Amino acid sequence: MLLPVLAQAASVKNVRMWLAPDHARLVFDLSGPVTHKLFTLQSPDRLVLDIPRSQLKTQLSRVSLAKSPISAMRSAKKGSTLRIVLDLKESIRPRSFELKPNDKYGHRLVVDLYRKSQKSRPSVKAPAVNQQRNIIVSIDAGHGGDDPGALGPGRVREKDVVLAIARRLKTLLDKEPGFKGIMTRSGDYYISLRGRTRLARKQNADMFVSVHADAFKNPRAKGASVWVLSPRGASSEMGRWLARRENATDLIGGVGSVSLDDKNKVLKSVLLDMSMTASRADSRDVGSNIHRNIARFAKMHKKHVEQAGFVVLKSPDIPSILVETGFISNPDEARKLKTASYQRKMADAIFRGIKAHFYNKPPAHSWVAWKKRGGKNRPQAVLPVAASKPVGAGFSRYKVVSGDSLSRIASRHGMSVARLKSMNNLTSNTVRKGQWLTVASGSAKVRRPVSQPTSRYKVVRGDSLSRIASRHGMTLSQLKSMNKLRSNTVKVGQRLRVKARPAPPPVIRYKVVSGDSLSRIASRHGVSLSALKAANRLASNSIRIGQVLRIPAS
Repeated sequence: MLLPVLAQAASVKNVRMWLAPDHARLVFDLSGPVTHKLFTLQSPDRLVLDIPRSQLKTQLSRVSLAKSPISAMRSAKKGSTLRIVLDLKESIRPRSFELKPNDKYGHRLVVDLYRKSQKSRPSVKAPAVNQQRNIIVSIDAGHGGDDPGALGPGRVREKDVVLAIARRLKTLLDKEPGFKGIMTRSGDYYISLRGRTRLARKQNADMFVSVHADAFKNPRAKGASVWVLSPRGASSEMGRWLARRENATDLIGGVGSVSLDDKNKVLKSVLLDMSMTASRADSRDVGSNIHRNIARFAKMHKKHVEQAGFVVLKSPDIPSILVETGFISNPDEARKLKTASYQRKMADAIFRGIKAHFYNKPPAHSWVAWKKRGGKNRPQAVLPVAASKPVGAGFSRYKVVSGDSLSRIASRHGMSVARLKSMNNLTSNTVRKGQWLTVASGSAKVRRPVSQPTSRYKVVRGDSLSRIASRHGMTLSQLKSMNKLRSNTVKVGQRLRVKARPAPPPVIRYKVVSGDSLSRIASRHGVSLSALKAANRLASNSIRIGQVLRIPAS
């Protein structure tokens, strides 16, 4: 008589540890399927793992416990049951599950230890209206930890290659004024697919980029590719969001987002549809940019951006793309992918595609939007210490002005450069005009008011001083004071200093894609339907795919 599979004896062949910022993962490699029981004990804190009809065939002492919540691991036998006890340094929340064999591993038992004292990653706060915020790009290096991803010749691992490219991409973004890259994983550990998109949402990301390397059973397969969410994937995700109650309190729209919590089903559906349509349109745009950039130095698997229902692309509120940097199963591409020079090329191609997209469609209140307006039309602080309220006892906010350096700011506020960098989480000595810093209050030196930009005006026949003042948005007394005039008399040909006219708003052009409507386009760009129709001289609300529209300034 054959015994049931789960009743057969199994052995623990190996134990591996992976450390993530918020938890530690223990993986037990098994010779066959098992059942298990997990429970905690207190005074002192311990975690007990019982595996019936099993035996230990490895040494627990080989597992490095450094930086983990475990102080020691030991084992014992209780009849036919293998008992493994973890002595804990701190209180944890355990989670465990069994995994069936795949193409890389056999049967496994996974135990995750979540730190109770570990604070969740802080979300990026939505900016105040007059701030020049950074554009946040969430960079997702695929796989990690117990999941190596695809394996190439010479044991080159996908998880290592994509992490290296992701780190280079973050460096490029952080060096670019107005941008900030945030990694979903910064080391060799695993994050669930849904967990990656949740992190991007917590960070109020404006863009999500997942970096991978492809593989195929035929080693001749080659070529990089760029993927966006397919219409079918978008529809299934929309149904998932509407069906699950916990999604009701999630946010739609990234920065300046809208809650679905108080909306009825029809309105939720409309909001989700609008959000996903806008997100997919932006994804296709940035994906096309990146596809063109990579094609300049690498073979592309397809001549166009591809579509699929990948889980990491399913954020309704965040434009998301997945970049397959090449086939790691191809010896030639694997050799390139593990070199620093090729990784730099790939990161730069992705970076330039992201930058081009956001300079074409900058988010509201961002530094890039402000820069595109010529750096004008913003209230400028008279004093560098611009915050009316201290940010904490003995601290205040300082706005970097032209000519500033980190050492000068530190000296002006009686601080060391090291302390100033630590207080503001700076990794370099570079600061930019308009950047806000936290400084020690009480010792800042007052600067002269920032001068008003001016231009020269030549008086023509029929001019009067009052007309010239009105034309340039000035009072008569301001104009006379600026030119040291004692009377209201001017003569033809006389040159006057006047307030510089603001730069005209940039002309934004939008190409209609499948699923667009005139009202959705107007809503997406923050303009009225009538203003959009007037700017394009449209007599009706009908538009066609491929039509290019002028978007008026909002």
